Amino acid sequence: MEMTPIGTFRCLETYPYDAARQGVVAEENSGVVVLDGGHNFEQALQDIEGFSHIWLVFQFHKHTHWKPLVQPPRGGKKVGVFASRAPYRPNSIGMSCVRLVGVKGRRIEVAAHDLLDGTPILDIKPYIPYADCFSDATGGWIDALSDEVWTVRVSDDASKQLNWLAEHGVDCMEAFLTQQLADEPFNRKRKRLRELGSGQWEIAYRTWRARFEADSENNEIVIAAIASGYAPEELKNEEDRYDDKNTHRTFVEVFQSLADGEASLR
Repeated sequence: MEMTPIGTFRCLETYPYDAARQGVVAEENSGVVVLDGGHNFEQALQDIEGFSHIWLVFQFHKHTHWKPLVQPPRGGKKVGVFASRAPYRPNSIGMSCVRLVGVKGRRIEVAAHDLLDGTPILDIKPYIPYADCFSDATGGWIDALSDEVWTVRVSDDASKQLNWLAEHGVDCMEAFLTQQLADEPFNRKRKRLRELGSGQWEIAYRTWRARFEADSENNEIVIAAIASGYAPEELKNEEDRYDDKNTHRTFVEVFQSLADGEASLR
């Protein structure tokens, strides 16, 4: 069996850890399916705009091997890959229900997705409520998991830093933090965490670090600040494996200057 992709998915999310565990928990994620030209796909999209949601059938293009047992994002045990939505599948085929925003020619705008940029799209199908929704459905091993969800709040200082980073090409960090810290925020097996002491923690996103505090009584995570993952001596070294040290140097300079300015006003 040979399949030819009909188009490509485009979005800000690039790395596997950028992807939401499910589209439904990433309502703010937006993306575009760009269908290939020369196949009359414009006509194939006729009447699709009447649906609120569509199914995207795609290839997990970042994964080239499969595993019979996988560790899901939630829960502490491995399950069979066929009892999961994990990407490590024998035929690397995925499917995701996304919210349809609009259609412009061969471009299909969607939201609440869990795909990555460059994902090959194999097929598109409408979500049909009477056929796809079962009110008495059960969730297997997922039903036994805790429903504990943490509220994630970004401090004013961290918000300024995240906005600056988004303007300088680090687009997905805030979405990553919200998704990672809303569920099992202290799971060191699934997240790159470091306990700093006095109730403070640090989580890694690529070469960046986010410091956060937890209010266990109110189930609230507060992201206090963003910092470079490079030590000062590393930033002085010209070797730049990830081609991002100039961004880190500027970030440190900008926010150190702001901190010094605020201190002089006190």
